[in-house]
Amino acid sequence: MKIKAAVLHESNTPFSVETVDLAPPRAGEVLIKMVAAGVCHSDWHLVTGDTQHALPVVAGHEGAGVVEAVGEGVLQLKPGDHVALNWAPNCGSCFYCLHDRPSLCETYIEPIWAGTMMDGTPRLSQNGQPIYHFSATACFAEYTVVPQECCVKLDKHVPLTIAALVGCAVTTGVGAVLNTARVKPGSSVVVFGAGGVGLNIVMAAELAGASRIIAVDRTAAKCDLACDFGATDALLAGPEVITTIRELTRGRGADYVFEAIGLPAVQEQAFEAVRPGGMLVLVGLSAMGSGTNLPGAVIARQEKTITGSYYGTANTARDFPLIVDLYQQGLLDLDRLVTKTYSLNEINQAYADMLAGELARGVITF
Repeated sequence: MKIKAAVLHESNTPFSVETVDLAPPRAGEVLIKMVAAGVCHSDWHLVTGDTQHALPVVAGHEGAGVVEAVGEGVLQLKPGDHVALNWAPNCGSCFYCLHDRPSLCETYIEPIWAGTMMDGTPRLSQNGQPIYHFSATACFAEYTVVPQECCVKLDKHVPLTIAALVGCAVTTGVGAVLNTARVKPGSSVVVFGAGGVGLNIVMAAELAGASRIIAVDRTAAKCDLACDFGATDALLAGPEVITTIRELTRGRGADYVFEAIGLPAVQEQAFEAVRPGGMLVLVGLSAMGSGTNLPGAVIARQEKTITGSYYGTANTARDFPLIVDLYQQGLLDLDRLVTKTYSLNEINQAYADMLAGELARGVITF
């Protein structure tokens, strides 16, 4: 079938909205009619080249839509089902899945990074030449074909714009707090970066009962937004931030510090904000090949813990419905995350607005 999709042909060039061919789903695959796709910084890493991937590629990994058709052997989904897309599909039987770390599933790593389905071939093409899928989802398109493991069925009462954000930013931020760090009630939390993921960390920290939540961002607008989402304090980024954080935490530093940007210099500063015995959680994705300088002598002497959080250490089959339930109960105000919606033709403007710090989350709607 012929569809419209945003194609990235080369790094450091804009997305190009073009007509491409999409083959029907094969065994174990699902055709999704896209309804919403979040404007996430992880896709922008493809544009800058910070994330290396086969090109040309249809990006987009934070999406939701309606099942249009299913391939042979798909038994748990049917046309008309509403689904949020899971960009880290898991097999349920490898070492990591069996040890409750499905976001690290080893079965899907190779095809995902190759930009293909499980059989090693893409379903997208143009003039007979392959176009690759980002994160097995390729949801900057009117339709997409994904492995059935990428689909998490949700209640049809949930707006699909919200379901799309559950597919990445919400699960990444909420999971970092509840799954990775397991923030304790009464604790102090610092969040570096008040973008889509950072704001979800703020909301989850409040949900977990943190007594002090300090947001740090480079723009005053994002600082104000973080306070609206539950931060008790907001600081403009700068060299004096660590001193202020210590003043706000009785001279010690915070119990938990989350870095939600992915910049090595900010990660190093975030380490300084952690109290002895506290935890630094690296949530933002750094450029491939970059390095972060963390002092081993201090880590040992002060017993600081540094951990990564990939997709919020999520089990998506469990966590997507749980997050939706929290949303429906009014415990996570996800509606406020959607700052602005765009058409697919406006994708480059959406990313310009994101980079300018004007959005909590932009969403492309179809």
